[in-house]
Parts: sequence; C-alpha cells; structure tokens
Amino acid sequence: MCAIVLLSSCLLTATPVQPMGLYDLTYALRFDAQDARQVARAWDHCHAVATLQGNVNREAANLYIRFVEAHGMNIDDYWLKRMSEPGQWLHDRAREPIPDILALVNAYRRFIKGVVVYDPNVTATSNLASTLAGIDELIAIRYDPDADSLYSKLVTGGPRLPVVRRLLNEDGSSIFTGKGTIPGTEIPSTGSPKCDAYLWLKHFYIDSGKVDATYAGYYIDQYWLKNPAAASPNHHTLTNHDFFVARRGFFFDLSIWGDETPVDDPGQRLGCDLATFKALLLSAYQRGGKERMVHIGGFTPWAYKYTNHAKAGGKHEGVATEWETSKIVSSYNGYVDADAIVFGAMANGSFFAHFPLRKEYPQKWVTHEELGRRGYLAPDGGIDFGGRQFIIFYVGDFDSAAWIYQWMPVLGDHPDRGKVPMMWSISPVAERRAGMALDYMRRTATSKDYFVAADNGAGYLNPGSLEEPRPSSGLPSGVEAWARHCEPLYRRWGMTVTGFVIDGFAPGLKRDGLDAYARFSPNGIVPQDIPPSLLHGDMPVLRAGHDLGDSPGVAARTVVERVRLRAKLPFHWFRAVLKGPEWYRAVYEKARASDPRIELLDAPTFFELYRIHLRATPEAAAGKLDIPR
Repeated sequence: MCAIVLLSSCLLTATPVQPMGLYDLTYALRFDAQDARQVARAWDHCHAVATLQGNVNREAANLYIRFVEAHGMNIDDYWLKRMSEPGQWLHDRAREPIPDILALVNAYRRFIKGVVVYDPNVTATSNLASTLAGIDELIAIRYDPDADSLYSKLVTGGPRLPVVRRLLNEDGSSIFTGKGTIPGTEIPSTGSPKCDAYLWLKHFYIDSGKVDATYAGYYIDQYWLKNPAAASPNHHTLTNHDFFVARRGFFFDLSIWGDETPVDDPGQRLGCDLATFKALLLSAYQRGGKERMVHIGGFTPWAYKYTNHAKAGGKHEGVATEWETSKIVSSYNGYVDADAIVFGAMANGSFFAHFPLRKEYPQKWVTHEELGRRGYLAPDGGIDFGGRQFIIFYVGDFDSAAWIYQWMPVLGDHPDRGKVPMMWSISPVAERRAGMALDYMRRTATSKDYFVAADNGAGYLNPGSLEEPRPSSGLPSGVEAWARHCEPLYRRWGMTVTGFVIDGFAPGLKRDGLDAYARFSPNGIVPQDIPPSLLHGDMPVLRAGHDLGDSPGVAARTVVERVRLRAKLPFHWFRAVLKGPEWYRAVYEKARASDPRIELLDAPTFFELYRIHLRATPEAAAGKLDIPR
C-alpha cells in the first residue's frame, strides 16, 4: 500500500542510485503484417515487456524502453534527452543497455513472481492477463507451443519462468467457453466467452477489491493480431499498459453499442458487450469511483472494431461512438485519458510517473489596470472595442497523455512558438503519465503561451452526465466527486479556464455542474450545449464556436465568415487539432488581412474582457442573445 500511495503522489523527488535499464524494443515495430508469426512475435514481446516494466517501475523509475516513433524521430529518445539535460532529473543517472528480452527478464527477475499465460482463442484473456500481471507481479505471455514463440523461450525453455496464473487449461483448451456457468462461480454464462471472461474478472478482482478500481485501461485485446495493418504498427497500444499495471488497475475492451453485435464476437446475444461494460463500470464505481473518479486510459479501438471504419465491422460513425462512450463512462464517475488512434501509442508511463513535479506552476491573470494601459478599457472601465472583434484559438486536442507525449516534441520546439498568442489546452491529469511533458512546456513557455484545461477538465467526460438524473446509470450525482478531482490538478498547474467542454450526447450543464466548474475554473468555460453567452455567478461561459481545419487560407476564410455572422457578440472561439504555431500565425495574419477588425487575444485578456462585457450587458449575461451557431 505504501508503494501505491507514493506512486500516486507524482512527487518522488529522490533519484534512485542504481543505473536505469535501457531496453530497445523498436525491433517490434518491424514486421510483415502478412506474416502471422512476425505479427505474433511483435505482440508477444511488447506485451511481456510492458507488463514487466509496470512491475519494475512500480516503486521507482528503474526501466526505460525505446519504442514509439513519430514525426521522423524516436519519441522516447527525445524525452530521455530532455530529462537528461543539465539540472534536470536524469542528468547524472547512469544507464545500463540491455541486449535482448532474455537478458531483460533475468535483469529484473526479482520484481516478478512468474507469468500469467493467456488463451489465444479467447481474445479478452489478453486484457485479463495484463490485470493479473499487475495484481500478482507477473509477466503476461500468450500461450503458443511453437518452438520459436516467447512462451517456449521463457516458460518451457530458457529461465523456465513458473506459471503462477493460467487463463486456459493446461492442455491448451479454453476455460471460457460461453457455456454453463462462469468458471469458479455459480453465475450463469452469458453465452459469450468474451463477456464471461470480463465478468469473471469483475467477480474475482474488481468486486473483491484486489485491483485499484479507480484505474483502468481501455485497450484493444489480442484481436489486433487479426488485422495489424488497420493502423500504425504501434497501435496495439500494449506499451501503454505499463502505467496501469504499476497502478494495479484493470483492463478491458468492449463495445458500447447495444443495437449490434461486435465484430470480434458476432455470436453473442445483442447488447451483451454493453451490459458487461456497464457492469465493470458499476463495480469500479462501487470500489472507489464514488470518491476518486475512475481514470480510464485508452480509447475505442475504432480502426479495428466497434465503428463503421473500413474493416471494423460496425455501423456507427467514429465520433458517435466516442460520444456514446463518454456519456456512458461519465455516468459511472469515469473519465477518459484518451489515447486515441492515430497518436495513441505511448511508452514509459510508469517511468514518467516518478518525474519530480513542482508543487505549483502558477500563471498570472491580467488586471484591469493592465487592460486599461493596453487600450482595451475606457476611463469609465467599460470596454473600448473600437470596432474590434476578439478571437481566441483553442490549441488542442491534448486530453490524452499519449497525444501530449507524441506531439509536444514537434509543437513545443517549433521556432514560431511565441509569435502569436496560443491558448494551449492540456489536461492537467496528464501529469500522471506525462508530467515531464507538461513541466517542459511550462519551463519553455514564452510570454504569448498560456495554458488552460483541455476537454473537459482533468480528464475527458461529459459533465452533464454527472448531474441527476444520470443517463445510463441512474446513480447519485457525481458532480462533487468531479470537483474534488479537478481542484488540486487545476491548482497545481495554475489553470483557471476550461478551454472546451464537449457535451456530446449527454445533457448540457445545469446549475450544479456550472457551480462546480465555477469552483475550479472561475475564469471561464466553453461548453457546446449552452446559450451563446452566459455569466454564471462571476464565471464567464461562452458557447463553443467553430472547428477549423485544412489550410491556413481555408481556416482564415472560416474565421472571417463566422466573425461576420456572430458580430453581435464580439468574442469568438475557434478550435483546431494538432496544428503548429506557424499554422495559427498564418491563419491569424490572413484573417486580419481580410478583416482588420479581427484581433487575436491571449486567454487572460480574452476571458477577462468577456467577463467585463457580460457584466455590462444583462441580455448577454442572461443567455438571451440570438446568435447563430
């Protein structure tokens, strides 16, 4: 228990004296997707290494791996370099390269008790194996008696690691058959081996309190082996498991649609996946989620299943699937740390969890005196618009530790950073898995960089699903639990604005939800399902505007058009995803050249002026303006 408490603090400041192990796993990215043996080797090695690493790094940062590649670089090399700069955490830390997986297992044998072997014929058992690996300090290994398999190299040969847990029979036949009762219980089978496996996990590990139910991984199971070319070679997201293994969380992969059977289990009764999903969430809620919220890393594996994308086999659109998932998860006090394809792969979360964060990262808010000196306020304290239309860019989407980890090396180091105001929208809960990236962005911030919370605060959920009556669950209100979760994270990172609130398919915020946001986000929120303008107490509320995309020229034309249509309210919010400083600079320059009234503001100036405007405009403050969407 002590180790878990220490890990969750994210404040482990003492650098371990022993050398850190350095293991190069990039060989597992090089495989022929048409060769089943090569595909299996990549999966097996990544799964074993990730579960080993989670156990090895539970109490200290001992093992670092090289794996994720993007933007023409190795992302893990980048962050290792940043953390090793003079004065930084790993500057004096010795390193010990490890040549192969056998040497890796031998080097860290003291951290594990053996292996959990899982069933290649019941895909869900790979996620059960990751769960048991964290609880019982094991390595997850897929059963494969082939002479060249990892199972043969580590279990029946080599170090002959003991099989501590087995998720299939010794003869290789399946335990989970979808018949009779769920193994070891008197619970009737669902008729689905997949759902039976997860209900077995629920009964023996979540309900019993053996896992920390406030941590879960929503990652694709070994169904990935059937279609490894559906996305990037790293999108089995196995290397994301290490953090949740270290936290002793649970893993799952289920569909949220009750009107179709999932492509990975077409024989199940209609709605079985959804019912199982809700059963896991309810158990997690009852075992910790009432007070602490449930941190769910991962995302719907939309390129592989549950959507209508390519060969995924479903009938629902990707965004609809995202929104339905968020609505359901939120109803059980869960939020998503959204490791979404195409940038969902991450490594070393269990290592980064030990990064020594500062107690606080304060940010300065603008004063009225400053606004006056800069020509925004008239002598009477009112806004001197001078015909201007104020805009702000939501710089997103960084509601995922994986996206932050992959993209900040590109965006944070861009030479145009600091040339125009940028409202970086980053989830503060990413400090748990990518605190080094948040710290780096703050250490290198320019006067034009300002940081606010991404959708929808300290994690991605639909806050309207926290308020009673709650869709999907019918549980008591989760608003207070959400506020308690967000407050310390906003405080550490000096955040007082929530740059975007995705309401999706959930109800919009009502009074209780707005009151909660006013506690931790007093300087502004930007929801979807809200009147065009609103002053809630003293918190400015602005309805989300328009998403931008395409080239800077097309985006600039969109800005100009939307400003013209909505000029009655001279404050305009625009969202873009994974765009760099040079893109925002070009969009602003082109938009201003077309309409000189347009002025891009930094976040404190924008939201403070907006608050002043609402105070002086009762119709706008009451949400009664007629403004087109």
